[in-house]
Amino acid sequence: MAGPGESDLLVLVSTGRRSGRRHRTELAYLADGDRLAVFASNAGSPRNPDWYQNVRADPRVVVEAGGETFDGVAFPVEGAERDELFARQAARHPAYSEYQRMTDRVIPVVEIHRGFLDGRAWALGEELVKIHDGLRADLAALRAGVRDFRRGDAPGLAAQLREHCVSVCDVLGAHHDNEEGRAFPRLEREFPGLAPVLGRLRREHAVVTANRRGLEKLLDDPASADLAHAGVELDRMAAELDAHFAYEEEQLRALLNAVGPRWRPSHRPGDGPANGQGDG
Repeated sequence: MAGPGESDLLVLVSTGRRSGRRHRTELAYLADGDRLAVFASNAGSPRNPDWYQNVRADPRVVVEAGGETFDGVAFPVEGAERDELFARQAARHPAYSEYQRMTDRVIPVVEIHRGFLDGRAWALGEELVKIHDGLRADLAALRAGVRDFRRGDAPGLAAQLREHCVSVCDVLGAHHDNEEGRAFPRLEREFPGLAPVLGRLRREHAVVTANRRGLEKLLDDPASADLAHAGVELDRMAAELDAHFAYEEEQLRALLNAVGPRWRPSHRPGDGPANGQGDG
């Protein structure tokens, strides 16, 4: 089978996720417009290569290719775009089809985007996590209040709970509106390969909106003294939100930490983001 030619090779310099050391890995690549695609085939091994684990933890990389060296951001693409890029590479180099047949894992395709770094850590992913953690804490306090009310420990708590619920739901809605209106469109423009991830997040936003509106309706009757059903709905909403936050953090945290000053977050509270082989 034909292997990659010299002109198809680059050197990817990644940071070990455990050691913090810089590791150089020679990889075959496919040019995709202004982006480069590399393939975590690991010669058909059942496990992903170390360089892939490294860029998942820290997508800031240095690339040596075609006689130039540049900084970049590397992240996996999914869905139809991943399949199309892998098919193009396999057509050029049939060894990749064989690698895929040799393993049960779907071989990841990683795109490298040039020129997003300026040497500083902007930590936008950490800002996203802080926002999520604040909402997690607010929901936990609201759920505790509902439990107390149902035990009869806090007379007159129903009105306070309704007010608290409206406040939490408003903050949650504003956070998602900010993502939909500002962060996601910018991510789509800069990183088209994120389309499947952002599509899922948008679908989950719609579910969250329906859930919070349903909860607000349950608590809307000031004469109601029975919050049992509202408590059940709140527990379900909190579980779904936690799964949503966890997925968003897994997919976007490292990438948002890596991007440059164009993505600096607003100073307004709650705005959020304008997101050889190493041993790790």
